[in-house]
Formats: sequence, C-alpha cells, structure tokens
Amino acid sequence: MRIVLFLLDTLFFLLVGAALLRGWMNTRRIRMQQQPGPFVIALTDWIVQPMRRSLPRAWAQANTDWGSLLAALLLALAYAGIVHALLDVGHGAYWISIPLLALQFVLRTALQGLMVLLLVFAVLSWVQPYAPLMGALQRLLEPLLAPLRRVIPTVGGVDLTVLVLLIALQVALMLLG
Repeated sequence: MRIVLFLLDTLFFLLVGAALLRGWMNTRRIRMQQQPGPFVIALTDWIVQPMRRSLPRAWAQANTDWGSLLAALLLALAYAGIVHALLDVGHGAYWISIPLLALQFVLRTALQGLMVLLLVFAVLSWVQPYAPLMGALQRLLEPLLAPLRRVIPTVGGVDLTVLVLLIALQVALMLLG
C-alpha cells in the first residue's frame, strides 16, 4: 500500500505543482514559450482549458490565472478522495476531511515546489548564471526574495536570502506536517 500511496503522491504532486506553477507564471506574465512553460502546459492543458471556459468572463480579465488555480484545487480534491478511499479513514466525515486533506496537499505542494525552484535558482546562479532559465526563475522568485534582501545583508558578496527562504519554507512544511 505504501508504494501505491507514494506513486499517487508523486503523480499528483507533479500535476498540482504544474497547475500552480502555470498559474504563477501567468500571473507574473512570463512567456510560456521558454522552459518550464512548455512542460507545464503539456501536463496541465487537459484540465486548465476546460476550467477557463467554465469561469465567468470577468474572472478571465483578472490578473490571476483562476483556471490554473481551480485546476490545482480540483486535482488536490481528487487526490484526497483517492487517498481516503484507499485508506478508508474518516468513516462518514468525508465532507470535512477530504477538503482539509486537499488544502493541506495544495499547501505542501506549493511549499515543496518553491523549494525546488529555489534550489535550481541557487545552483544555476553559481554554475551557469546566464542560463535562459535564470530569467524566468528570477521573475518568479523576486517577489519572495526582494523583501528578504532589504533585511538580510550579503555576507562576503554572497546573497543568503535563498538560504533563509529555504529554511523558512522547511519550517512551514514542518508546521503543516
């Protein structure tokens, strides 16, 4: 059973994470022609496009990609329902435990996805700072790193804000536990 849960967790992490990343990239107005855009679109187009068509027109005009966020929530609900069915927990309290598990899964996926983006950003900044992916990563992560950069000074020419944010995200994951 642990193997099945691991595979489900991995599959839905990729799908929910891709939907969240797609929404974030669209909100930050990052071109989807450069990586990770094509990968994210390939993973999520099957669910995001119907979500966008079903939303009111006013929501489509907003700065937030509601179709991608709704797709991530729907995928998380599907994950929670499958896990509940496999583990047979709750015994009748599905109406509260499935949405809570789905919300926890979305938050965990967002935090872990941010950690992955930060690690890729940190490694690329040292190894290949002019890689094409660096521009997209900088635009995605700058809203999170800029407030920390105002408070945390560079030490010996090294920007420690990525490390501080990684630690904060890890603490948040522990609290979410």
